Amino acid sequence: MTIRVVVADDQELVRSGFSMILDAQPDIEVVAEAGDGIEAVEAVRLHAPDVALLDIRMPRMDGIEACRTIGAGSGCRTVMLTTFDSDEYVYDALHAGASGFLLKDVRRDDLVHAVRVVARGDSLLAPSVARRLVEQYTSGGPRRTDPRLERLTTRERETLLLLARGLSNAEIAAELVVSDHTVKTHVGNVLGKLGLRDRIQAVICAYETGLVTAGSPPAGGDGGGSSSPASARN
Repeated sequence: MTIRVVVADDQELVRSGFSMILDAQPDIEVVAEAGDGIEAVEAVRLHAPDVALLDIRMPRMDGIEACRTIGAGSGCRTVMLTTFDSDEYVYDALHAGASGFLLKDVRRDDLVHAVRVVARGDSLLAPSVARRLVEQYTSGGPRRTDPRLERLTTRERETLLLLARGLSNAEIAAELVVSDHTVKTHVGNVLGKLGLRDRIQAVICAYETGLVTAGSPPAGGDGGGSSSPASARN
């Protein structure tokens, strides 16, 4: 199956370079290029790609807003591109619905890997990394529990809590003493009931709804890992 991609960047050389790298892969096809966010949204509407690479800083409509618009109107998954290694941009991109985040000096192989990871439904930041980012930007004090959590069963809340602490499905299964299949069902229910696209958004939601607060102790084995991009399976 060929992965269809839209590449959006206001710098033509950057845009063309990424397109050439991706088009050279036997399983990837760049179906359109765009020079700003409005063109990117239109390209996604016309070509229905699997993945959109979006520069964060573009004229007319920036990549964050384009990501939000694309996510609301299609099933296309987005990977954000930037020259700025800033946690704030990462948080804004993830909050807008991005499934990945790359710096523009990304290596050729990592760029290709990122597109494949996101296209198959995985995320490009480990949930534990997203948890640390969300702690930084949601640490303004206690909040009331969000009514969205009322949609979840007790076991689904427990699952969301463990997702927020960066546990894998196997670790959640061990924690709850259930099968891996049952955990997959719980995770799917959590994402569906809360309208979330992936585990990264589940981490953010857990903090925003007040289920987890900044400074909450992480689950075992989640101490101070690297903040480098890593794939995280749904």
